[in-house]
Amino acid sequence: MLVEKNVPLQSSNTFGIVAKALSLARIQSEADIADVLQDPALQAMPKFVLGGGSNIELTGDVRPLVLKVEIMGKRLAGETPKAWIVEAGAGENWHELVAWTLHNGFSGLENLALIPGTVGASPVQNIGAYGVELQDRFDSLDAVDLTTGQAFTLNAAQCAFGYRDSVFKHASTPTPTGAPGFGLAGKAFITRVRFLLPKAWKPVLGYADIEKKMLQRKVAMPSALQIYEWICEIRQAKLPDPKVIGNAGSFFKNPTVSPEQCEDIIQRDPKIVHYQLADGSVKLAAGWLIDACGWKGKSIGNAGVYEKQALVLVNRGGAVQPVTGGEVMTLAKAIQTSVYERFGLMLEPEPVVV
Repeated sequence: MLVEKNVPLQSSNTFGIVAKALSLARIQSEADIADVLQDPALQAMPKFVLGGGSNIELTGDVRPLVLKVEIMGKRLAGETPKAWIVEAGAGENWHELVAWTLHNGFSGLENLALIPGTVGASPVQNIGAYGVELQDRFDSLDAVDLTTGQAFTLNAAQCAFGYRDSVFKHASTPTPTGAPGFGLAGKAFITRVRFLLPKAWKPVLGYADIEKKMLQRKVAMPSALQIYEWICEIRQAKLPDPKVIGNAGSFFKNPTVSPEQCEDIIQRDPKIVHYQLADGSVKLAAGWLIDACGWKGKSIGNAGVYEKQALVLVNRGGAVQPVTGGEVMTLAKAIQTSVYERFGLMLEPEPVVV
């Protein structure tokens, strides 16, 4: 196992922040993980799993051993009477997997097109867009315990999916009885993920942007491929390409409030964008809240709020004078303060701050 030293990470995080990994191991198979864990020096080091770098916010050089996810492969792993089971290596590009499934006749991931990142990160974040979350299409995943080296498999219930949340984002804290908790943050390396794609496919519609496309194209019942193409068009029109303008996608989660809280805000701000959820709670559009506080297009240093979508923070310095992690966090905290002072809501960042 070759461990590289002082590896630049600017091209390995979509924000384009300059930082380096003091030590980095490229993981292309389960055998590579075993090599790391069997090496006495490496085994004792704290570890940080790095996928596509699309959901992290680097604030300096990474001191833990960076395990770069590079396990590849896509295949039809099986089927049930109701669904196809598609498997992909954790290092595969997420959007390329979505395109591959559709072009091979497996529908169901089309609403999740153009989400940046790798397959292995998708269950960690429980990624979602346009009415579909990963948990809606999830079958199971394989992972390796970074403490014991043991391989294990989790189903959807064991992943404890929530809104942009999973067991992989929580620390393993003891229960009141003293038994170990089930949080897997920093403890697991996901190697492969399997998806359950329905044979009796139905389009997931209902979002204003998709309905506009249906009216424009005069299509009452779009195909999965049409939805995929529309989602790509919608996202490209609203969101900056990280290859052109560095960013980490949506920087804040959409807050969820009670109906009473929502009604109170509506009394003061009738135009607030909100969505009723199945459990009776209400999801508010974080981008609208940020825009209402006047942040769209504003900057602090080289960190800015994207002009077309206030939910996205961007690198205004480019590759020549790139934004620092400190500038991004200063901007993020200023936005949080503004939203809290006006609406009484504390926005929660989506990216992992490292």
